[in-house]
Amino acid sequence: MYKFFRSILFLLRAETAHYFSMDLLRAACSVGFIKRMIAGWFTPKQNLSKELFGLQFKNPVGLGAGFDKNAKYLRELETLGFGFVEIGTVTPKPQAGNDKPRLFRLFKDHAFINRMGFNNDGVEVITERLKQWRNRDTSNVKRENSGSPFTTHFSRLIIGGNIGKNKATANEAAWKDYEICFNALHPYVDFFVVNVSSPNTPGLRELQEKDSLRKILTHLQQLNKTFEQQKPILLKIAPDLTAEQIDDVIDLAKEINLDGLVATNTTISREGLLTSNAEIQTIGAGGLSGKPLTQRSTDVITYIQQRTNSNLPVIGSGGIFTGEDAKEKLQAGAALVEVWTGFVYEGPKIVRNICKHLN
Repeated sequence: MYKFFRSILFLLRAETAHYFSMDLLRAACSVGFIKRMIAGWFTPKQNLSKELFGLQFKNPVGLGAGFDKNAKYLRELETLGFGFVEIGTVTPKPQAGNDKPRLFRLFKDHAFINRMGFNNDGVEVITERLKQWRNRDTSNVKRENSGSPFTTHFSRLIIGGNIGKNKATANEAAWKDYEICFNALHPYVDFFVVNVSSPNTPGLRELQEKDSLRKILTHLQQLNKTFEQQKPILLKIAPDLTAEQIDDVIDLAKEINLDGLVATNTTISREGLLTSNAEIQTIGAGGLSGKPLTQRSTDVITYIQQRTNSNLPVIGSGGIFTGEDAKEKLQAGAALVEVWTGFVYEGPKIVRNICKHLN
């Protein structure tokens, strides 16, 4: 059924299809009994709850940043059974991102190339949406718990806040952008992911250098201590780092007691693709995601865990389409996994199918 629906969606430009399908799902979920039917179809039946960072995840399958940039579809993604969702990347000021078209399918490779450029509504608007979501969330907990003083049926969707800098902000002042987003989102997200690894903001990846990272992350940790409830801070890294660069990240993570890593972001590599070189050249620059990233991201996770004796939690991301893909990431040492491209190609049953395989 989904393959037929996907064939229709793939007649549209990728970004248009994304918003069309999510808006359609939002309309369906606005009707109570339809929402319950969708949840029944797609919510995993297995008990795969997991505690990490002091948070209770319903299951280990999350949705990576970039899919719900503006926190507009949290109800719908919860209905599809995700254990957690990363919203963003969020920047202090709204920005339109790069010129369209900027999202391209590589169907032969089960992949995407994107150069979105941190398009988002800005931290003020997104914070207000999250505030409304949290108010709704609290109401649901109270309603679900009202029937029994002993049993909680409602399990809250965990929200990660992926934060970045505006394109116009110089790298020397980047720490200020991360501070603005961190302070604004802190009451409304469960954990943070610091994004310095997107290839689509000029100069951003330079912030992955050890000294630049130390300045940003230590400042965020100091800010974190000013809040009554501290939130976990993770760093998202690129798959294109050398072993020496990964070692620098690991050493810094140990030095400052970072909570964890997300491995990995998209790659700038174009090696081993089935799509023709002519088509790749026509598409141009951007980050590659999907199946071609599967092995590299797993290798990065394995390397991190070997270097840290499995003492640094990692969220595995990159090329996860099936339960077997997710299992490989977890066996490599990932504590949780995130999908994105696989969600588009495999459809709304991806969480249920993965969790069924993991049971």
